[in-house]
Amino acid sequence: MRKMISNMKRYGRGILVLCLLFLPLTEGDFLCGQAAGNSSTGAGPSLRIDISGEQTPQDVGIAIQLVVAMTLLTLSPSIIMMMTSFTRIIIVLSFVRMAMGVQQAPSSQIIIGLALFMTFFIMAPTWDKIYNSAVVPYMEEEITSGQALDAATVHMKEFMLKQTDEKDVDFMLGLARSGPMTADELPLTIVVPSFILSELRTAFQMGFLIYMPFIIVDFIVATTLMSMGMMMMPPVIISMPFKILLFVLVDGWNLVIKSLVSSFRL
Repeated sequence: MRKMISNMKRYGRGILVLCLLFLPLTEGDFLCGQAAGNSSTGAGPSLRIDISGEQTPQDVGIAIQLVVAMTLLTLSPSIIMMMTSFTRIIIVLSFVRMAMGVQQAPSSQIIIGLALFMTFFIMAPTWDKIYNSAVVPYMEEEITSGQALDAATVHMKEFMLKQTDEKDVDFMLGLARSGPMTADELPLTIVVPSFILSELRTAFQMGFLIYMPFIIVDFIVATTLMSMGMMMMPPVIISMPFKILLFVLVDGWNLVIKSLVSSFRL
């Protein structure tokens, strides 16, 4: 039943997009339906549903704007994961949970929620710049939607390039068989993959450093049990309480969050 509802929603979105794409445009209005049976003199009942708006040569039509808005809403989870600080944060927090040996505490929902709100905190300055330079002028009709999109793209590229290593950019340029480019000339098709590669590398480096103290605790516990002849006792059962105690004593969550926020170049 849940799968059927999901398919119906997907089909409904597809039908709505097709309607917006293929409805005829007449003098700035979209004619969605008209009853049959009108006479040549225009008499007879009719039904007309239209979306009116200003259609200037400098801006795109309302149908395109609606399609773009629906597309952005659909892709918003991917945009948050691939173009913000979310990837690094969620990987590091997952490493913390695995290193302590507690697979269900905190739960995945809590980890994702913490990563999401930390992402909002870190990305707030960039999103404020986008709001002030792109959204506000567009709402006040000072710039077109294309210019607003270009302004927003500039700030997102600026954030991603600050976190990206040059060797990752050179690697993607080599794969694309493109020549050297300046930061302003780099397209999103190069910036986004380079940013993801750098985020994965940084997240795994931080995860390795987080794992080291817990591995030492496991090693000490395993050596102690072997010296006592308790080879049948799993070391994880004994080491996990000590790892949790160590993490609490050093105020581990504050250290991890502070290290994550400090690792971003804002």
